[in-house]
Amino acid sequence: MMDKEKKEAITKIGKQLQTNRLYKIGEILVLFISVFVFIKLITPLVGDNPILKQAVVWMANIIMLIFVWLGLKLRCESWKDFGLGFKSVTWSEGIKMFLLSLLVFVLAVAGFIVGSIVMANITGIPENANMSGYDYLKDNIGMLILTLGGVYIVSSFGEEVIYRAFLINRISELGQKTKKATVIAIVLSSIIFGLVHYEWGPMGMVQTGFMGLALAICYIKLKKRLWILILAHAYMDTILIVQMYLASN
Repeated sequence: MMDKEKKEAITKIGKQLQTNRLYKIGEILVLFISVFVFIKLITPLVGDNPILKQAVVWMANIIMLIFVWLGLKLRCESWKDFGLGFKSVTWSEGIKMFLLSLLVFVLAVAGFIVGSIVMANITGIPENANMSGYDYLKDNIGMLILTLGGVYIVSSFGEEVIYRAFLINRISELGQKTKKATVIAIVLSSIIFGLVHYEWGPMGMVQTGFMGLALAICYIKLKKRLWILILAHAYMDTILIVQMYLASN
């Protein structure tokens, strides 16, 4: 009897998430507010240890991925609704995906550069993003490899699921998935993506915001083929982390 009541309650929540605008807004707010509170509570406990600080951010992203997955389950949806399929691909399909991912990579890097130019024109100073959080990579090839592995899962995969797939789909649903709603979703998701990189400083936030804008546009133009964006994001993360390692040495 209790199992039946639980299933009915879950079904009701799922239906509300599909149809009720307040529930949709609440889902987005709960996701980001809860993770923000988690980071603010846990970060002081790890002190100034950069590795543990990075681990907290990774943990927060994993919590967000679980939250996104629960939202899909409640709606009786799957990752495919976000454009994230797990079927095998042919060689020709794989090559096409790879080439498209290179194109997206170039566009995202261009967005990053545009963000740098915009900030330089506003401040008058070609300021760099604050990347001191990666100082632990200095003279440590082991941490470089470990960081790359974590970044591929949490950033390359996780951020595309959260800030492109989840945010764009959920925000556009609020406007009945019209073209105007999609444009608003693209812009808002890009702004949020920039803001969550606040530890990189003003320059880093603007750079990642414009990069997010390029990725968001690609997500829609490529008909939500999320794996292509994940690959492109992985290329950028690899360059960033390896660059931090080489710079520190």
